[in-house]
Amino acid sequence: MKHAYVFPGQGAQAVGMGKDLYDNVPEAKELFEKANEILGFRITDIMFSGTDEELKQTRVTQPAVFLHSVILAKVLGVTPDAVAGHSLGEFSALVVAGALSFEDGLKLVFKRAMAMQAACETQAGTMAAILGMEDQAVEEICNSIEGVVVAANYNCPGQLVISGAVEAVDAVCEKAKAAGARRAMRLAVGGAFHSPLMEPARQELEKAIAEAPFQTPSCPIYQNVDAKPYTDPSAIKANLIAQLTAPVRWTYIVREMLADGVMEFTELGSGTVLQGLVKKVSAEVVVESKSSL
Repeated sequence: MKHAYVFPGQGAQAVGMGKDLYDNVPEAKELFEKANEILGFRITDIMFSGTDEELKQTRVTQPAVFLHSVILAKVLGVTPDAVAGHSLGEFSALVVAGALSFEDGLKLVFKRAMAMQAACETQAGTMAAILGMEDQAVEEICNSIEGVVVAANYNCPGQLVISGAVEAVDAVCEKAKAAGARRAMRLAVGGAFHSPLMEPARQELEKAIAEAPFQTPSCPIYQNVDAKPYTDPSAIKANLIAQLTAPVRWTYIVREMLADGVMEFTELGSGTVLQGLVKKVSAEVVVESKSSL
């Protein structure tokens, strides 16, 4: 029976995350301090005792979630048969599988966070969750609306997140409710992630990813853009670059893993979001979440 480790993305943050690791494990403390050095500010102060608002800033959230997941994995000494991450979590997965070093992974995540924050400030956008509709029905509504709005996160059957320009997202929500969606609600996010509005961020990140030294991972990584498993560094890079403006196909990642014999999943990081999503794709699997030792 294969065991996969999965890694959450932005939204999984919580004040206090990683503090027990820092306080109790010398190796973890060393890595957190190295991160403070690389980032040029004490992210640990915000993670351990900051406010929710401070932690919610994209430039802080993304490296914080990455650090918690990766350092926890290193301390636990995990040896997965497969890995995957939701959006930002894909970077955590790549580091844990040995495709990227801790330092290079953190630098890319911080660059990604800064580029995404800048893109959000340049062009207003938002995201919304549509619950209780088939994926195809939501896609058809998006296609019928003028303006930028696309399917962004295929989270689990009956839960699809859309992303794009504010007016277009609101129009899809209204149309989805009229067509029988159980709920259609805006999310508290800073911009239109995984939509064409992230193109400036994608361009900025492309050069950094292209230049970063990637290795062959120790196990396959199932990537967001097409849900397929990869071990070739050049293909992994191309998929990672495409990821910013492409949807996260989480439902299909879990299905691909199941088809390949993965029956045990461990979510590493704050919260239990991915645990819940995996269970909604298949009730047969064994799933656990770990946020500390």
